[in-house]
Amino acid sequence: MSDTSEKRLSGSVMIVGGGIAGMQSALDLANSGYYVYLVEKETAIGGLMSQLDKTFPTNDCAM
Repeated sequence: MSDTSEKRLSGSVMIVGGGIAGMQSALDLANSGYYVYLVEKETAIGGLMSQLDKTFPTNDCAM
């Protein structure tokens, strides 16, 4: 029998794209017990978010 509070590894996933959605998906899946491989073609992650000066709705600095 298994303890229900024990986090069990379910497998692995590969996420293509290191933008905001890819990073959030990677975090969510990793917290669910998966091994995550995040693949990005550029030299940095963040996608278009890294090009923004301010973010909606609070106008916080995105840099």
